[in-house]
Amino acid sequence: MLLMFFARLPMTAMGITLTLHVVSDLGRGYGAAGLVGTATMLGSAIGAPLLGRSIDRYGLRPVVAACGLCTTAFWVSTPYLPYFVLVTIALPAGLLTVPAGSLARQVLAALVPEDQRRAAFSLDTISVETSFMVGPSVGILVITQASSRVALTAIGVCFGLAAIALLVMNPPVRGAAEPARDRAEVRPPLRTWLTGRLIATFLIAIGALFTLVGTEVAMLAALRANGEVSWTGLVITIMCVASVAGGVVHGAVRKSLSQSKLMLLLGLLVIPAGLLDQPWWLLAIALIPTNAACAPTLAATTETVSKIAPTQVRGEAMGLQDSATRLGLALGGPVVGFVIDHSSPAWGFVAAGLGGLAVAAVGFLWHLRSGSSTTAKLVEAR
Repeated sequence: MLLMFFARLPMTAMGITLTLHVVSDLGRGYGAAGLVGTATMLGSAIGAPLLGRSIDRYGLRPVVAACGLCTTAFWVSTPYLPYFVLVTIALPAGLLTVPAGSLARQVLAALVPEDQRRAAFSLDTISVETSFMVGPSVGILVITQASSRVALTAIGVCFGLAAIALLVMNPPVRGAAEPARDRAEVRPPLRTWLTGRLIATFLIAIGALFTLVGTEVAMLAALRANGEVSWTGLVITIMCVASVAGGVVHGAVRKSLSQSKLMLLLGLLVIPAGLLDQPWWLLAIALIPTNAACAPTLAATTETVSKIAPTQVRGEAMGLQDSATRLGLALGGPVVGFVIDHSSPAWGFVAAGLGGLAVAAVGFLWHLRSGSSTTAKLVEAR
């Protein structure tokens, strides 16, 4: 878990560092910077399940070696690339990014017994929150004290070191009690494991990330409208601490709420935050309840995927979960931003909550429909 924490740090610093490089060093606008970020995210969303499938088939080392080499080469060369070259290769570079997130969850599922995975995945989610508190701050510090070129090069070096550490440590992707990987093993057909329940789990994950990124956009818009942008860092820290506290409770209790119930709390609790958007400290307090449900919702998602997906396709399933979260991130920002542009920051919180709940509701209804269809088939067979 310590290794995966450090492996995630360069990933958390990528967005802000790349944005500042495009805007400051390349003289482009924020829209142009966003295009590079979107291409990178789209590439990683496409690549995550493909890389997971490769890990299921060939093992960890060949995939990490190839991805580590490509990722390091991209970030070390980024400071010297013109904008059009950068935006062209951003998608394939994102496709071959070291899959630290999905790999961490796959290894935990292999190392931890099923009845203890909720605590392990909660701790992993807390680690993610911590990395997001550290990574961007370190990236900004390096840029301000040195330059974006140094920061981008450092990200590439960190990716390379993380890949080397993974190759040396070679953590297991299958448990001791699970069947060992065999080149000749038959991969279960997609339709046999990508069930309605698993699809519903991914849709709820999309809704959760939609709400989370939408909440951040609405929070920033509210602070900016009230002339309190300087307090943004402290408010984000309070939000992260609330999420960590929620993750600790979720992992410690014997029985926790399901993914769907946690998503319901996540979406509903953010809606009234717009009524308490000033001063900054009142907004921070108002955002504590919804953020307390953040880490538990994400941990419950991973726990559900680990239970449903067969061992032979666990990497691919974890990769699909990564794709779902990135899709939620990609949708939440623009949609909530559009609502804020045509109304007010207060309505942004409403859009973040209701939008996430709407996507999650599609997943819940899909699950009910799939369950009804399965039951009908069983009755007909009997």
